[in-house]
Amino acid sequence: MELDESQQSDPSIMGLDESQQSDPLVVIRNGKEIILQAFNWESHKHDWWINLDTKVPDIAKSGFTTAWLPPVCQSLAPEGYLPQNLYSLNSSYGSEDLLKALLNKMKQHKVRAMADIVINHRVGTTQGHGGMYNRYDGIPMSWDEHAITSCTGGRGNKSTGDNFNGVPNIDHTQSFVRKDLIDWMWWLRSSVGFQDFRFDFAKGYASKYVKEYIEGAKPIFAVGEYWDTCNYKGSNLDYNQDSHRQRIINWIDGAGQLSTAFDFTTKAILQEAVKGEFWRLRDSKGKPPGVLGMWPSRAVTFIDNHDTGSTQAHWPFPSRHVMEGYAYILTHPGIPSVFYDHFYQWDNSMHDQIVKLIAIRRNQGIHSRSSIRILEAQPNLYAATIDEKVSIKIGDGSWCPAGKEWTLATSGHRYAVWHK
Repeated sequence: MELDESQQSDPSIMGLDESQQSDPLVVIRNGKEIILQAFNWESHKHDWWINLDTKVPDIAKSGFTTAWLPPVCQSLAPEGYLPQNLYSLNSSYGSEDLLKALLNKMKQHKVRAMADIVINHRVGTTQGHGGMYNRYDGIPMSWDEHAITSCTGGRGNKSTGDNFNGVPNIDHTQSFVRKDLIDWMWWLRSSVGFQDFRFDFAKGYASKYVKEYIEGAKPIFAVGEYWDTCNYKGSNLDYNQDSHRQRIINWIDGAGQLSTAFDFTTKAILQEAVKGEFWRLRDSKGKPPGVLGMWPSRAVTFIDNHDTGSTQAHWPFPSRHVMEGYAYILTHPGIPSVFYDHFYQWDNSMHDQIVKLIAIRRNQGIHSRSSIRILEAQPNLYAATIDEKVSIKIGDGSWCPAGKEWTLATSGHRYAVWHK
């Protein structure tokens, strides 16, 4: 789809009452989500469910609607991304009992729990076809080699997406596989206590299956990790990333518009813009240049995650400019996500600055579909007005909104926010 938000054939804004809609569309229509990624790459070393349990009151008080937890199932890698027995909830993050206590506390504080759904690949228990560990004898969902794509050593069909190399990739074309996965996701929803889903490595299988899984398991909110390479000339990021964001939009469309997606386009552009290239933050049509400029109700904006930041640091946001990044995503349309490290590990002042920005967003009623007017996009200055009631400036350039009705709400290193 090349349409902007106002033109989308979006079932969540077509006048259906809530009883006629599936849950994800009701929540997407609301647009008030604020997500905390509640872990990093090292969390498995630190009794994580116990640690998070102590932080739930602060997470709730800070205004987060959802906390995204690391993968909860038994895994051959301690971080959780090489799952094997999907029905075992004893992981390196803690025991099943501790997890359920955490989920119960989150429910009491009205913070939804987001499950990390790792279903692109699965490590087998026994060797099968070709000598690979592509059989699952002795554990629930005891598949054989037909559940694994032919591209990764199984007897199933060819993959419908990219391969995740080195492990058996699940063949989502098999109806028995999809039924088992829906049953498992429904168990996470109905018995374990998760409400929201994050689909890991969403490039690995066709998005039409994500639609089927959401329809079957009925998460309240879903987001997909469709992480694609941006457009570069040599090592320089192109100004025009329209084709990059279009691929993310195509994935959302394929998922029946039932899922949001992480706005990797905005991350790429924003982390170059803060280095003195704020002209990047206005596209050729005068709109924000990421997914949030085309389909903000489906764009989950973020600064870093466990892959791009943390100790992996594959693609980190410039550390001196992180608060400028948060000033942007927490005042703008889209659905903002805050990274654990920035909120709890960098320093207390960053935690408090982020809390102030969340409070402004909530108090002023800014949501995923809020209107935006970009007023300045110069090398050293970006300024915009959101819903005609919040104004923001980032960069070294001097700027403030015209009119006595504006009051400075918060400010920090190279950013300021006003409201009426």
